[in-house]
Amino acid sequence: MNPNAFANYKTDDFFDEMFGDSKNSQSLEFYQAIYDRIGGLTDKEFEQKKKHADSSFLERGVTFTVYGDGKGIERIFPFDLIPRVIPDSEWQKVEQGLRQRILALNLFLNDVYHGGKILSEGVIPEEVVMSSAHYRKEMIGFDVPRDIYVHVCGSDLIRDEKGEYLVLEDNARCPSGASYLLENREIMKKTFPRTYQKMSVRSVEAYPEYLLRSLEYLSPRMSHKPVCVLLTPGVYNSAYFEHTFLARQMGIEIVEGKDLIAIDGYVYMRTTQGLVQVDVIYRRLDDEFLDPLFFNQESLLGVSGLMDAYLKGNVALANGIGTGVVDDKVTYAYVPEMIRFYLGEEPILEQVPTYLCWREKDRKFVLENLSELVVKSANESGGYGMLIGNASTQKEREEFASRINQSPRDYIAQPIISLSRHPTFCPEGVEGRHVDLRPFILYGEDIEIVPGGLTRVALKKDSLVVNSSQGGGSKDTWVLND
Repeated sequence: MNPNAFANYKTDDFFDEMFGDSKNSQSLEFYQAIYDRIGGLTDKEFEQKKKHADSSFLERGVTFTVYGDGKGIERIFPFDLIPRVIPDSEWQKVEQGLRQRILALNLFLNDVYHGGKILSEGVIPEEVVMSSAHYRKEMIGFDVPRDIYVHVCGSDLIRDEKGEYLVLEDNARCPSGASYLLENREIMKKTFPRTYQKMSVRSVEAYPEYLLRSLEYLSPRMSHKPVCVLLTPGVYNSAYFEHTFLARQMGIEIVEGKDLIAIDGYVYMRTTQGLVQVDVIYRRLDDEFLDPLFFNQESLLGVSGLMDAYLKGNVALANGIGTGVVDDKVTYAYVPEMIRFYLGEEPILEQVPTYLCWREKDRKFVLENLSELVVKSANESGGYGMLIGNASTQKEREEFASRINQSPRDYIAQPIISLSRHPTFCPEGVEGRHVDLRPFILYGEDIEIVPGGLTRVALKKDSLVVNSSQGGGSKDTWVLND
């Protein structure tokens, strides 16, 4: 490594989080302390800090799971020591945009399960919602607790070549990553304590408290302290570390389906002292696995009779059943219309232009321009079911063209956005790697957003895919006080 780690750093033609415009050779003012601290590290000092961070993650059990990997599926979550910094002025706009968005998404879900005014008025085609893989007709007319469907949302943000924030997608079923956000912060406070204090970074430690408060707000029994549990698919789930971490931080029980039993329209937890009635379930498994009597009969993960208790209003679920409609990437294309329809406002945060393959005109354009677009399956996540046109082969493009023609409703396409990059420690030294940002929005009695979120980084050179399942890692995100 050079005496200054950034001596040979190249921004190329991308917007760079630390340097801004590609013409800048000086770091942005709010990055100066990081630039000076990291730039002054010797190879040996950096290696020591990296080893310390990795051993801390190992000791704390901070892992994730990669399915189908022959090398062994459980790994330490890859972490980069150069933090992302967001000034207060930028964060205020992001926060306002996220508040606006979660309000609109909840109003939309309430509407489509109660009459569908937005559909009958033709703002969104009815077929878009009715054909969504996660639309639950069983929820029509059901009043969810407190009229809130999405209690925990992770909306992914990117920045384009001009540095503008864009919403890439919403995750409203079981968004993951909050535990890594919290663990990253703990590591960074120990690794760069003086720099952290000097820069007046806003705290994220209140997330578990906000989450528990949001859950307790849903309780159908208000006469005593609500009994909340976190329902996990079990130890083999990729986010199991997060499930145990959040349950421990909130001081609630983590349970699997076999730990719960439904009797006469109520849900109880089995304990050594006997059965305890459960008020709120923070579920970390999808709708179809929740109740084998109601959804997937083959599911061994859920609780028989849970839906009966839910529909009778005797137990609350976070997130609500049927929220996956807004995870659908076709529905995503209509969120600006939702904001205008329900709130009478213009969207504060822009989103990526989206071509809907069920529209004949859009489909024709997509099929003719596959090499210049990103094509996504409407209901896949984790970076799966995706074609990045300029990195694809002719065979892959032909395969996707065939899929689109066979099932146009299931595919959308977007321009290839030059995601912003961030200086990242790589084997060759400090290099730019593409990043996104997943803030977490909690909706209970109030809307709470911890400052920042999980910055995910594509560790593979030139890759645009930041998902951990596809070789991505993460950074701590420092939102500064004004």
